[in-house]
Amino acid sequence: MTAPTLPTRVVLLAGPSGSGKSSLAARTGLPVLRLDDFYKEGDDPTLPLVPGSTDIDWDSARSWDADAAVAAVVELCRTGRTAVPVYSIATSSRVDTEALDIDRTPLFLAEGIFAADIVARCEKLGVLADAICLRGRPSTTFRRRLARDLREGRKSVAFLLRRGWRLMRAERAIVGRQTALGAYPCDKAEALGRIAAAAAAGRCVRQRTDGAPSGVTPDGAVRTVRG
Repeated sequence: MTAPTLPTRVVLLAGPSGSGKSSLAARTGLPVLRLDDFYKEGDDPTLPLVPGSTDIDWDSARSWDADAAVAAVVELCRTGRTAVPVYSIATSSRVDTEALDIDRTPLFLAEGIFAADIVARCEKLGVLADAICLRGRPSTTFRRRLARDLREGRKSVAFLLRRGWRLMRAERAIVGRQTALGAYPCDKAEALGRIAAAAAAGRCVRQRTDGAPSGVTPDGAVRTVRG
């Protein structure tokens, strides 16, 4: 049985690594939960390996803590705040914990390469506003991902090149998998339109919940406070 929809809901923003999820999320001005912070740590014995390699497969959903991510999404929807890990991709470890406060805004984003893996659970729990998978040209994604990862020193150059080539060849299959899990595939322009529509719908729900007349914007700015 599906849980009743809560006044605050989430848009899950998926897509291949390097597809532009973080930059698009920042453009919306909405609070953002970074799902990549829920990676498992590098010494976790359950981490999967790339077939035929000694490399950890950080692009497998088994390298990620879906239960903790869903718990954070639900807590944000119910209370407006939660504690989230701060993850260092360079060291494959959680280096801190911080508070995320969304100030009871009716909508926030949760973005990451595994966002599609929790679509069904969020929908069943009544917290899902929409699920989107960003898609583009694999060659463009490859260049954007490699430039970002080199700039941030995420892993060794050799590892990043091996991973980037593998992901470029698999990109269409990655988008296909995320679509099958319930994320709508589109480009950035269409994604922004869908997020705007979800935000408008969320404001209507919040107005009814708060008892304000239809069409009146509720008090309070949407903002994210970290620290």
